[in-house]
Amino acid sequence: MEHNQSTLKSIIGIRFKDKGKVYSFDATDIVLKDGDMAIVDTESGSAMGVAVNGIRAISHDKLPHNLRKVVRRATDDDLKVHEDNVKTEEEAQKFCMERVKERKLSMRLVGVESHFDKSKLVFYFTAENRVDFRELVKDLVQKYKMRIELRQIWVRSEARICGGIGMCGRELCCASFLNNFAPVSIKMAKEQNMLLNPEKISGLCGRLMCCLAFEHETYARAKKNMPKCGKSIITPEGKGKVVRQNILEETVVVDLGDGKEVEISVHELQRKDKNQRN
Repeated sequence: MEHNQSTLKSIIGIRFKDKGKVYSFDATDIVLKDGDMAIVDTESGSAMGVAVNGIRAISHDKLPHNLRKVVRRATDDDLKVHEDNVKTEEEAQKFCMERVKERKLSMRLVGVESHFDKSKLVFYFTAENRVDFRELVKDLVQKYKMRIELRQIWVRSEARICGGIGMCGRELCCASFLNNFAPVSIKMAKEQNMLLNPEKISGLCGRLMCCLAFEHETYARAKKNMPKCGKSIITPEGKGKVVRQNILEETVVVDLGDGKEVEISVHELQRKDKNQRN
């Protein structure tokens, strides 16, 4: 059954940071295309972001919770305010770094964000231990005469903001296309037969690489059809024990004894097993 037009709502994706998460907003009757700047209503007031993913119609039962609206397409005045805010952010970051150094605070300033209406400045930082930044806040309030918030973020968020090049030679996933951080575990590295060397499986943030989660499901599904390491199997060259799995090639290496090893296709083993059952 087709949805009646009255049961659908126009949704547009809005991104506030160059590499940030995409949020859904009610486009109302405002026509926006990818790349257009728009003013939207958020929990912290008006904000400006860029339209992405195009306008799409979604049924009311699938709408995001607490959906907020696009207020207007950004005007020339809005763009001027945004430019002023960017300058304020750059100046505030430089000033804050100077004060952090002078007060010898054990924290690393990552970025500064100004609310669109200039009512608040948010300073993002990382720190290994608890930091008493009360005097720093006083310095910032006295300088900028607005509400100040210091927000501690984790190292993955820092990598997203700062960007960089991974060991693969490409831009960091978190800084290029990832909208959310998926959980990554050491088990994923084990299932992909990777060497458990921290330097090989860690990203610039020092945590397990996000890309370990990309193919985990594929590897896990493929391994279900492969004999486990240590299992005794019958090969065309005799009985042996599985010592290694090559998941991408869909083969296993079997130790036949006396130092002799043979690599055999999983599909060949499956055909052999099927013939034996028949």
